[in-house]
Amino acid sequence: MSTNSAVKAAQPPALELEGVSKSFGSVAALVSASLRVEHGSIHALIGENGAGKSTVVKIIAGLYQRDGGTFRYRGEEVNFTNTAQSKDSGIAVIYQEPTLFPDISVTENIFMGRQPTKSLGRVNRTLMRAMVVDLFSQLGVKLDPDRPTRGLSIADQQIVEIAKAISLDARVLIMDEPTAALSGVEVDRLFKVARSLRDEGRAILFISHRFDEVFELCDTVTVMRDGEYIATSAIADTTVAQLVRQMVGRDISTLYPKEVAEIGDDVLVVSKLNEPGRFHDVSFTVRAGEIVALAGLVGAGRSEIAQAIFGVDSYESGSVTVNGTQLRKHDPVAAMRLGLALVPEDRRKQGVILESSVARNITLAIRQSLRKYGLLRAQTENAAASEWASRLEVKTSALDATAGTLSGGNQQKVVLAKWLATNPSVLIVDEPTRGIDVGTKSEVHRALSRLAGNGLAVLMISSELPEVLGMADRVLVVHEGRITAELDRAEATAETVMYAATHRSAVA
Repeated sequence: MSTNSAVKAAQPPALELEGVSKSFGSVAALVSASLRVEHGSIHALIGENGAGKSTVVKIIAGLYQRDGGTFRYRGEEVNFTNTAQSKDSGIAVIYQEPTLFPDISVTENIFMGRQPTKSLGRVNRTLMRAMVVDLFSQLGVKLDPDRPTRGLSIADQQIVEIAKAISLDARVLIMDEPTAALSGVEVDRLFKVARSLRDEGRAILFISHRFDEVFELCDTVTVMRDGEYIATSAIADTTVAQLVRQMVGRDISTLYPKEVAEIGDDVLVVSKLNEPGRFHDVSFTVRAGEIVALAGLVGAGRSEIAQAIFGVDSYESGSVTVNGTQLRKHDPVAAMRLGLALVPEDRRKQGVILESSVARNITLAIRQSLRKYGLLRAQTENAAASEWASRLEVKTSALDATAGTLSGGNQQKVVLAKWLATNPSVLIVDEPTRGIDVGTKSEVHRALSRLAGNGLAVLMISSELPEVLGMADRVLVVHEGRITAELDRAEATAETVMYAATHRSAVA
């Protein structure tokens, strides 16, 4: 790493928290949190959901005030009582979904409330635009400064937020799960920008669940667990296994538990599925007890294939057969009746109703079958929900708690429970562990493995290569809407999968 050691040696740390505590009523969010971020470095902050990372960020940003401990910024003890104080001091937070004004230009967003003026107080738009062009040049990116931010990708919106922070001379940038909605190319661009900021002597606090990104980008990593500081290590001196043990407080021998399953007959048969412009001549099978992964780059067409199989979207030609019966096109209700279930990619928009109870979410797809004489008793609903909540180890205070109060990982388990309650023979899961912490990922992996061990046919879409390699019995690689390789567990490696994901022809 090209950390600027001379800059660090000449100044106190950019950020330093020591023994910081924060409670909300009787609930302790932080018990003893400590963090030291140097100038000219990219510092990862990791931990399971609920570890206290977000609370630390909000204290630094001035949204919360600490109850105890010490918070120093550039060597001076501070206690920001609002976000304006934090921003004015040179701290900027870049969230995974920025909040820009959609109907004004990129330039106006960057200089909102502080536009340069000419005589008589008129806004100097020429100067303002030139300053934005210069900012983008410094960051090494190309964006139209005159276009409205409405319609910008999440990645471009983040660049606008970073440019705004630099225009305010921010010395510390906090990136909170910034890559969650980005493609691989967009992640690479963001990392290039982050490295250039580090090399200018700025400090970056990087929060992520993705170990590959932490090891690629960061210089140092701090682990939190249950609101407490656990350890800080140089990236070069640690491993994923060590970080996992520190995060979860126990030794996870493998993130990808694999139960021995007896592979049975074909349950799902997809034959020559075709929809112009989306996917082409897609054929494969999934057998009872088998986990088959659809791998590939973002935009390859994997989710489109899954949605067509389930009947959410239509297709021009081809066929889908479940347990020997051909499905009608574009008919998800018929697909469900024949034993097909789909856990969608975006659980918050498509999979879970945040305002409804955990029990209501779990029983949503089977409510009609639970009714007696047209009525559904709460006791009956809770009994059905309790069974699946228990099987999938859903962590909730009560079944009548709203789903929106659960962590992302437990929301994902609720969506799984909803579809498993329909007793499917084929389960399609799209990005089953996106955005959830490593401990909960392991629990989801264990649940999928156990289900396959009991004879369920599982079709898994994942953009995380370690997950694909760790969980799948077979890997189907998709490139530009075509299956370019079919690899069994022994053949599937990072190299063979990535080659097939970037080439039209199948792996030899």
